[in-house]
Amino acid sequence: MAMVEKIKKNLEEIKNDIKNIRGENSGVKVVCASKYTDGQGIVDIINAGIEYIGENRVQAMKDKREYLETLKLEEKIAWHFISNLQKNKIKYIIDYVDLIQSVHEYSLLEELDKKASQKGRILNVLLEVNISGEESKHGFEREELLNLGEKLVSFSNVRIKGLMTMAPNTEDLDIVRGTFRGLREFRDELNQKIFNGALTELSMGMSNDYRIALEEGATIIRIGTRLFN
Repeated sequence: MAMVEKIKKNLEEIKNDIKNIRGENSGVKVVCASKYTDGQGIVDIINAGIEYIGENRVQAMKDKREYLETLKLEEKIAWHFISNLQKNKIKYIIDYVDLIQSVHEYSLLEELDKKASQKGRILNVLLEVNISGEESKHGFEREELLNLGEKLVSFSNVRIKGLMTMAPNTEDLDIVRGTFRGLREFRDELNQKIFNGALTELSMGMSNDYRIALEEGATIIRIGTRLFN
């Protein structure tokens, strides 16, 4: 129970940050990055009031989901996939994943559309964009997305809801802020040129930089250690 109370307290502090930066009823989603959490840990997260889980491994998501099914708790949480997704693993999460935040190549969009069509469902995704240009990071380049143009809105069963990025691992907060601002500005450009305003989500900001992300317009923040410590 102590862990539930700790998460609840930390969540309340994060929600206060959201309220102070963005005002009441901003609709910002707090996604709990549950990388090091087991099935019982997910139960604690649910009991603490978390509504969204972000998982970065397909097998872990599958195992945790199955554990919740044994307790009839699987519908109490929305599942976000937040890491590199291999095409051959889509089938394991396609039935229940609520949002795939990390679509980083066009061929993955095509495969997701195909699999979603076979299941008769609409799949919501975010495009991961490498705003900082770091070679170590996944993600579309800006020009790549602009060149894809109308192809991005031609899918029958995939809905692109917005963009996601990760800030560089740096203590220079101006660089971090510039990355988040760059994502927001690029979202606005894509909305104007391709999506006709349909891109509403910006997933950016983690435990150490979510306040800056909120100041720059994040609608989804991905929080791990800040919730548990």
